[in-house]
Parts: sequence; C-alpha cells; structure tokens
Amino acid sequence: MSTDAMRPLSSTPSGSTARLGASLHIKGEISGNEDLHIDGSVEGLVQLEDRKLTVGASAKLTADVVAREVVVYGSVKGNLRARDRIEIKKDGSVVGDLTTARIMIEDGAYFKGSIEIDRTGSASHDNDLDKPAYTRSTSSTPAHAPVTKTSL
Repeated sequence: MSTDAMRPLSSTPSGSTARLGASLHIKGEISGNEDLHIDGSVEGLVQLEDRKLTVGASAKLTADVVAREVVVYGSVKGNLRARDRIEIKKDGSVVGDLTTARIMIEDGAYFKGSIEIDRTGSASHDNDLDKPAYTRSTSSTPAHAPVTKTSL
C-alpha cells in the first residue's frame, strides 16, 4: 500500500501542516500559504486564504480569521470567515460572527454570534438553488401543466 493511500484527505498536497505549539504566544498577524494547526495563543489576525486552520483544544485565539476552512477544538474570540466551511467541535468555543458557505456545530459546542451563509464562496453544483423555490421545477414538466395520457 502506498503512503498516499494512508494520507488524510484534508492534508496539503505535500502532507505537511505547520504547527504553533502550546507554549507559543503570538501578537500580530499570521499569513501564509499552508495549512496551520494552532495549540498556543494568538492575538491579532490569521489570514490563510486558500488553506485550512485548525484551532487545537488547548488554543486560545483572540483574532479575526480568514481561511478556506476553519475547524475549532479550542477557544476563539473574533470573527471567522471561511470560503468553504467552519466546524465547531464539541469542546470548541467561538464568540464572534461567522461567514461561510457551510457550517457544522457539534452538540456541546459553545457559539455566540451571528452566522452568514455566503454561497458565493464555493461553487454551487445547482444554480437552480439561487431561484426561489416556487419558480423551480422538479422535472421537465412544470407542476402547473396538465397531465395528458396518450394510448397507442
């Protein structure tokens, strides 16, 4: 079996994720082009436009976050913006506003703030969903069209 088959799908192509250890404390701005796992504390801004940020169980962030995907196991005070999705795990805590295309908040998680679902952040599989439900058709025959029977 190749090592590629055992690599988690969520890792970067090179298989590496940068880590900020539990004893590290940063004030300022973090930006980069690789996935990041934070276990320490950060005050300021974390900007990983096309990457995944994981906030570890021991992490304490007082920061605004911009990333492709954010997974929270620890504590975040600040606004989160994720182009793809935000997950708040059962022991995670977020106080701030969320903007994302997809959201998952597990039972037991703490969240205080607002959620804005931004569909423009991810490619929609069905552009029909942007229309009101009453204008969408479920088949090629409109719902109001009469049903006709033909016999051969």
